[in-house]
Amino acid sequence: MPHVTGRHFLQIPGPSPVPDRVLRAMSQQVIDHRGPEFADLGLNALAAIKSIFKTQQDVIIYPSSGTGAWEAALANVLREGDRVLMYETGHFATLWKKMAEKLGIQAEFIGGDWRSGVDPAVIEEHLRKDSGHQIKAVCVVHNETSTGSTSPIAEVRRAIDNAGHPALLMVDTISGLGSVDFRFDEWGVDVAVSGSQKGLMLPPGISFNAVSRKALDAAAQGGTRRSYWDWKEMLDITGKGYFPYTPATNMLYGLVDAVAMIHEEGLENVFARHQRHAAATRAAVRAWDLEVLCQQQGHESGVLTAVLMPEGHSADAFRKAALKNYNISLGSGLSKVADKVFRIGHLGDINDLTLIGALSGVELALSKAGVPHSKGGVAVAMEHLLNTPSPGIDA
Repeated sequence: MPHVTGRHFLQIPGPSPVPDRVLRAMSQQVIDHRGPEFADLGLNALAAIKSIFKTQQDVIIYPSSGTGAWEAALANVLREGDRVLMYETGHFATLWKKMAEKLGIQAEFIGGDWRSGVDPAVIEEHLRKDSGHQIKAVCVVHNETSTGSTSPIAEVRRAIDNAGHPALLMVDTISGLGSVDFRFDEWGVDVAVSGSQKGLMLPPGISFNAVSRKALDAAAQGGTRRSYWDWKEMLDITGKGYFPYTPATNMLYGLVDAVAMIHEEGLENVFARHQRHAAATRAAVRAWDLEVLCQQQGHESGVLTAVLMPEGHSADAFRKAALKNYNISLGSGLSKVADKVFRIGHLGDINDLTLIGALSGVELALSKAGVPHSKGGVAVAMEHLLNTPSPGIDA
């Protein structure tokens, strides 16, 4: 392979680029995970991640991908034959539903068009019909990475409460956590699932379950047979800073530093930065006369923007041209929107200049690949950034 000069633009919606500071933290020597030094690291890591979930309740850290944390969430509170209500917001909601079915859980799937987040009124309607309270949990995706739509989790909680239903609220915030607002305690979430490689700016490798007291009670009374994923086995020892099996020590070093970076910027400033960059990106897409996949106003993601290709043009061919000519990686379309959509990630440790560089790469690649579009999207994005305050910088 020939050497490619310059910085590679990793603009997929996760894994996001890892800051040098976090890489340096992770480069520390491995320590004894049964010794006193590790206990301090474990407790610091657990306290750090609780602050991002905005919870005082228990958070469990697994050496796994987010898929493992999905399984842990389901296995601890649900048993074979249990019914759950799920909502089709996109590819990852569909995968979570397929996993539930593999575990013997009966998933009622509310159909969606992949162009918006969850409609809480539809969830409330379904729960009101369940007078016998057979549905044990409502499972929704906070930020659907495949489509660029974010769901109103607080409104979903109100829908469950308005229906007078005891179902647990289970939320996948794998790509949302640390990028868009999430409030575990305030929003009454019972189980939240997340991973390290998105807004937390870490490599893939650790995942999380935040769990409410209600969820812990449900786990104590049932769930499926489990060992590695068992919350109780973890919580019996993590309160002292240790893990029941070998932890991902160097990922924990990175987690502590990544969360410190987030708080140095200010968590609310992080959320505002993501929303501002998302708005600039959507302005560029529309100036190119292309279509943003998410149609529901207020549901547009701060994490990524999914862009529909013009009819007859391949998103994968465009992405290939972008990588070959401009050294920029863009997210692919998944399952129902495969080869129809490309995704621009604008999450993690980026600033205005990073975003404009990425959008310039997209605009250049549109021309190089022969994709019909109007010129000037980058200029429109620049104008948006110039005219909107930069969180934490502009007073």
